[in-house]
Formats: sequence, structure tokens, C-alpha cells
Amino acid sequence: MILIVAEHADGKLAKATLEMVTAARGTGREGPITILVLGQNVAGVASEAAAVADQVLVADSAGLAQYSAETWAAAVAQIAQEGEAHTVITPGSRSGREYAPRVAVKLDAPYLEDVISLSGSGAGLQAQRYTYLARVTETVEAEGAVTVISAKPGSFAPAAPAAAAGEQYDVDLELPQSRVTITGKSMEKSSRVALSEADVIVTGGRGVGNAENFSKFVEPLADNLGAGVGATRAVVDAGWRPYAEQVGQTGKTVQPKAYIALGVSGAVQHLSGMGKSKFIVAINKDAEAPIFKVADYGIVGDVNEIVPALIEASKR
Repeated sequence: MILIVAEHADGKLAKATLEMVTAARGTGREGPITILVLGQNVAGVASEAAAVADQVLVADSAGLAQYSAETWAAAVAQIAQEGEAHTVITPGSRSGREYAPRVAVKLDAPYLEDVISLSGSGAGLQAQRYTYLARVTETVEAEGAVTVISAKPGSFAPAAPAAAAGEQYDVDLELPQSRVTITGKSMEKSSRVALSEADVIVTGGRGVGNAENFSKFVEPLADNLGAGVGATRAVVDAGWRPYAEQVGQTGKTVQPKAYIALGVSGAVQHLSGMGKSKFIVAINKDAEAPIFKVADYGIVGDVNEIVPALIEASKR
């Protein structure tokens, strides 16, 4: 089977899980696509997962209420061994990249990290991933009885529901005692949709001018459109916006239905994080800006003059 480890939060299946299903379908490998749901009180998550998978394995336990790399690695490795999985796909989130290498060690398996494409190659798998600050895309192949993979978020389109809902099965796990305990959390509160889940993203670059203009132009347009707010690395480095909003090779990779770039020049590192957006709209006063090479629609002009008109139009 192809085993996918579900990513979920607040009782909802994350978009990253649907992307991993697309990656799994693209391998052309035999066996059911199986989603493993780990956590406590995850019945709702399991039901969502069943819409896109052949089968869902549910490990609902108090011992899984809090994430631990040791616990997750042991659980995934146990299920992979018992189910004779030949492919294990994990999310390329911070937690996924933390426990996936441990799973590979436990299974004595090759590990393909942060892949942006995946396909079958004879007895093994072939994948692509970025390297050298996303200036180079390298192709790698892995062979073995089982291969562990982490999929870069935003690199695959979310999977459409299957023809029929998959069966759900409860599983029992032998969980080790975690040696690391989370003693506290502080979360940034925002009423806006998260970048990883947004269908529309409005991103501001240095061309916006300053932090005040970011709040004056980018945020209102995003709020009127029900969009997520993104920023370039230059904006984040300047202290105008938090790192959580950074899009690009050193930030988040996104694939929304519409990506609106305001004052974004389009450096290759930024393009690697949003180049797969379905529609890209760019506004920049530099007609030679690289962003126009990937944009579906472009306006050459001053953001400070054009965006106020867009904000007014978006209110209607």
C-alpha cells in the first residue's frame, strides 16, 4: 500500500493531505492509497480523509493528543511494517520533516525530502526537488522495498474526492514514552485565512514602499477578497511583516487559485514559492520586472495609484 500520514489541525484535515494524495496517485504504484490519522478525537478528520482515500487507518488515543517526533515516527513505522507499505508519504511541514527521517531509519529505507514532483521509475521512484536556493531543480531516484518521502507543501494540486468513500479502520499502536514534552505554546492570532489554505493570496513586495503602505494597500485588498496575506523575503527582512507571511524558497510554497503580487519584482527565490498558482496578477512600475514573465495579467504602474481603485472595486 501507499501510506500517507495525515496533516490536520483544529479537527480539520489540512490541504497538505490532499496534496499528498495527488502525489500518491501520480506514482502509478500498486496498492490502496491509505491515510493514517494520528491524534485524539479525530473522527471528523478521518471522515474527511475517507473522501479521497481507498482506506483510512485511525489511531485515536490519549497518547497521541500531543505531537511528538518520537511517538509519530514509531506509529508510522509500525503501521508501514504491518501493512507492508512500499511508499510512505509525509507532509513537508516542520513536524513532518522532523519525524520522517526517523521513520526512514526505522524502516531502513531511502528518504526523499521536500519533493515537488513524484513518479514511478521501474522498481523505484523518481522525484524532483529544489536545491541551490531554488536556482536548480534536481532529479533523484530511490530504490528499495519501501521509500519514505516528504512532499513540499503547495507543490501538488489538492486531490479531488474519490468515486466512493474509503473504508475506515481503527488501529492499535505500541507507543513509546516520549522523552520530549511540550510545556507551552504561543500562537499568532489572525482572522485571515492561512497561506497554506488560501484560494486567493495578496502579496506585497518592496515596491509597496513601507510598512504603513502595506497596511494601507495590501491588507484591505486581501480582506475584501477574503484572501491570505503574503510578503516577499525583502519585506520580512526589513521588519515590515512577520516571517509567517513569507512566500518563496525560504518561506512558504503556495498554489492558490489566484495570486496577486503588488510591487513584487519576481526574484527566482520568490517565484519558486508561488509559480504554480493558477492565475497570477502582477502590478509593478518596472515593465522589465521578472514577475511579468510568469504573470497571466500584468499592470505596469504605481501600486500607490492602482491599488486604491482595486480596493474600491473589490468592495462592490
